[in-house]
Amino acid sequence: QVQLVQSGGGLVQAGGSLRLSCAASGRTFSRDAMDWFRQAPGKEREFVAAIGWLGSTYYADSAKGRFTISRDNAKNTVYLQMNSLKPEDTAVYYCAVRYSGDPITSDHPYWGQGTQVTVSS
Repeated sequence: QVQLVQSGGGLVQAGGSLRLSCAASGRTFSRDAMDWFRQAPGKEREFVAAIGWLGSTYYADSAKGRFTISRDNAKNTVYLQMNSLKPEDTAVYYCAVRYSGDPITSDHPYWGQGTQVTVSS
């Protein structure tokens, strides 16, 4: 059974940092792209960051310069380091596997369970 298990969310003050982890089990995703999305209350889910299987990265404008996506294929894990957090970053964050295509329009067959990030002002 394929699972993506997330960890690392929580409550932080504005300007603080958090690192999210997404550990996959059941199969290796070393040849797949991995993406992070988030959904704030009352809003649609939005793309945050992507990393290709060779390590290329792509960020939403809101994440550029503050967030860093990385992966450790040996651990089958992807990370999202979030610095200089703002209250508007408050959302449930999700990791997802993508086989091909662009992160915004392509299918994601597997999703993490979501982790809450709350940034207080």
